[in-house]
Amino acid sequence: MEMKRGAALERRVLSAAAVVALAVLVVPFGREVAAQQKQPIRVGASLSLTGQLSRSGVEQEHGYKLWLEDVNARGGILGRPVELVLYDDKSDPATGAKLYEKLITVDKVDLLVGPYSSPVTFAVSAITEKYQVPMLATGAAARNIFERGFKYIFQVATLSEFYMIGAVEIAAKHGAKTMVAVAENTLFTQECAQGARDHAKKHGIQVLHYEEYSRGATDLAPLILKTKRLNPDLFIGCTYLPEAILLTRQMKDLDFAPKLFGFSVGVALPDYVKSLGRDAEAIFGSSQWEPGVRLPGAREFAEKFRKAFKFEPSYHAAQGYAGGLLMERAVNESKSLDKEKLRDFLAKLDTTTLYGRYQVNDKGLQIGKPAFLIQIQEGRKVIVWPDDAAEAKYVYPFPGWKK
Repeated sequence: MEMKRGAALERRVLSAAAVVALAVLVVPFGREVAAQQKQPIRVGASLSLTGQLSRSGVEQEHGYKLWLEDVNARGGILGRPVELVLYDDKSDPATGAKLYEKLITVDKVDLLVGPYSSPVTFAVSAITEKYQVPMLATGAAARNIFERGFKYIFQVATLSEFYMIGAVEIAAKHGAKTMVAVAENTLFTQECAQGARDHAKKHGIQVLHYEEYSRGATDLAPLILKTKRLNPDLFIGCTYLPEAILLTRQMKDLDFAPKLFGFSVGVALPDYVKSLGRDAEAIFGSSQWEPGVRLPGAREFAEKFRKAFKFEPSYHAAQGYAGGLLMERAVNESKSLDKEKLRDFLAKLDTTTLYGRYQVNDKGLQIGKPAFLIQIQEGRKVIVWPDDAAEAKYVYPFPGWKK
């Protein structure tokens, strides 16, 4: 992504310097002189601003910054201006854990919102639990994070196991009998693939093969060739953006064209179509949110994002913005920054934001928000599942690669 996009917003939003080595951004706001004289409320997070997951992490950062601008335009929280303290965790779980400990013990931020990705959140949540600081997990979908008896972490996104069930539903509806699934060998992607396989079995679809690959893989041709020989009706890739692009390119090179195939993370980001052009046509992907969803504030957020950054927002940006909204509400309605009061409020809250429903169980696990299935049609992504949210009819079967 060209970071010059959104430069106009950056000039309005950012007003602090980068700290050497970790590039912490301290972003003060305050529209009125009186507000600026009050001690700001500081909200901390680390994000994947560099490293393999940076494309999604930067989108989540954009969401946080747009919320920051809006909350301060509303007068801040509890009548006080709000600052963001953001670090770069370099897409590395161990680095993320160290940074959240710094945010709590050195920076002494008032509130915490989550990093991007399930692996980083898994590591970070052990730190927030240790210090008993509530955190909204804005960028994590893996169930395993919430199965450890922790009391201070709350999920915003749909569970990973539900990401690709829409693709299985469509394939089953059209008589698919066989499936292959592949996944990166990390937490979210493994759970995503398990969910897809379990759902396939419920629909009588035989899982012919499942295989994992390592993060940072640069050649998946052997995996594709093995899969091609099995001739499955359905191919599910539980991926992040780089591997979604790589798999698509190599599937075309090897002329592998199952009736339906899609990827968990990647297709929803604008980089997917930008990188692949017409080779992205008719490919499915999972999404947590799209600009056309019928949710309060969704269209307004999308318009603001387009104006600021000159391209379409992805769900990663919307989930960052929604995390800010939820934390803002928790503080304002509990009228406190007390960690136990905020924990109790977030545990009981049942509400709908531009991102969808927020409702968690006693583990902090999201139980209210569905996922969407999108497809690239004529160069743009459209929601095609579930039926009550669909913007267009899906294309099935895959029409073949354009030469």
